[in-house]
Amino acid sequence: MSVAVPNWDVWKQAPAWLAFALSCEVAAIALPITDAVVFPQRAADLCWLGVLLVLGVGQAELSARIERMRRWMSGETHINMTSVWYLAGAVLLSPAMVSLLAALLYLHLWIRVWRHVRARPAHRVAVSTAWALLSCFAAASVLRVTGLGQLDVGTPSTWRAAGIVLTAALVFESVNACLAATGIFLYGRKRSRQALFGTWSDNALETVTLCLGGLAALALVYQPVLVILVLPPLLMLHRSVLVKQLEVAASTDDKTGLLNALAWHDSAQREYSRSIRENRTFGVLMVDLDYFKRVNDTYGHVAGDVVLKAVADTLRGQVRDYDVVGRFGGEEFAILLPGTSEPGALTVGERIRGAIADMAVTVPLDGMHADVDGLTVSIGCAVHPSAGDTLEKLLLAADTALYRAKSAGRNCVVSSTQAV
Repeated sequence: MSVAVPNWDVWKQAPAWLAFALSCEVAAIALPITDAVVFPQRAADLCWLGVLLVLGVGQAELSARIERMRRWMSGETHINMTSVWYLAGAVLLSPAMVSLLAALLYLHLWIRVWRHVRARPAHRVAVSTAWALLSCFAAASVLRVTGLGQLDVGTPSTWRAAGIVLTAALVFESVNACLAATGIFLYGRKRSRQALFGTWSDNALETVTLCLGGLAALALVYQPVLVILVLPPLLMLHRSVLVKQLEVAASTDDKTGLLNALAWHDSAQREYSRSIRENRTFGVLMVDLDYFKRVNDTYGHVAGDVVLKAVADTLRGQVRDYDVVGRFGGEEFAILLPGTSEPGALTVGERIRGAIADMAVTVPLDGMHADVDGLTVSIGCAVHPSAGDTLEKLLLAADTALYRAKSAGRNCVVSSTQAV
């Protein structure tokens, strides 16, 4: 346990992120202004800007409550439905005008939705807005540079219209994904594909919104009244995504982001049934943080929650993508290891024990921060079918092994065969 130091020192840990964020914000202001000065703006652009702004604000108003709830439950990656209007703007407006559209839509979302949500502080909204502006600017600029042009200029053939929409969508998504991934990496030093670029579900949702944006742009150019047909599926998509997030929230421990005990038990039951059908093994590790009460007593329960979250992240980082990690309550965790033998489960347990011992967690303390280190865990291991022919017997065997690990002095891994 180290001596506390002033809280402002935390900001020194992310100077690269601050430099990157400020650079993006400066570029998001300078590039559209330069474009507006260098290139003449069409009168038609003002008309399209007004139409898209009305549609975007209208859709945001209709789904404000849903968006607020989604934002409360979102993590690092959050897909909002304004990409529909960004893409439509990228193929209809100049780079300067589509950047203005993105800025106005983000401002409206901030005023009406995000400023009420603690998960969206002003500095994060500012840099997210900059990334949206730069993505829109890049998409419209590529259309200009390549000669594809704007969708409403002339009468483009079917293939050229498709090329315009697809090119803009590809550029927008690529630039936005790279900017967001860079920001996430510099801020939290996260390296996994999912942390940097979102889940497959996140990317699928973004793709769907871009498709709707392309359809909206085509409707506005060729049959303007049909753009109204984009709104109902967009609103239903927003609602269905909220339902999915609620389902995930119901199965997730709010302090650690792991599965809660009920959801973990459901996963374990499915794996047990699969193992019976396929006649294969699977292991269970019960992990308990040693002397966790000392952390709470010394640093407070808020700091204890930070430690639990850090331990949960470490557990996830030490197992395979398809292993199942859950929190059973307090400082106890459970890990399901499909297709793992007892030696393999013990190896995983030792790897986890070593990783926890190497941890140093920065926690808040009276307006300052302290580094909590010297953490240890006791781990009980049980493997089906040798440790039990039912899931309940397997969990009891792992728990008994955990108790033996505690009795043996803690900071060790004990198998159920040793616990007999």
